[in-house]
Amino acid sequence: MADHDHKHGEMDIKAQEEMFAKFIGFTVWAVGIILVSLVLLYLING
Repeated sequence: MADHDHKHGEMDIKAQEEMFAKFIGFTVWAVGIILVSLVLLYLING
């Protein structure tokens, strides 16, 4: 079997944390744009 020398919590996750922050930022912007678009569509067609 494989020899497991991994110790929990020692991996460098800085790259993953940065990517997750960018993903959340993009998601917030996308939801905001979608909401503004829906409100504008409602007002124009209302």
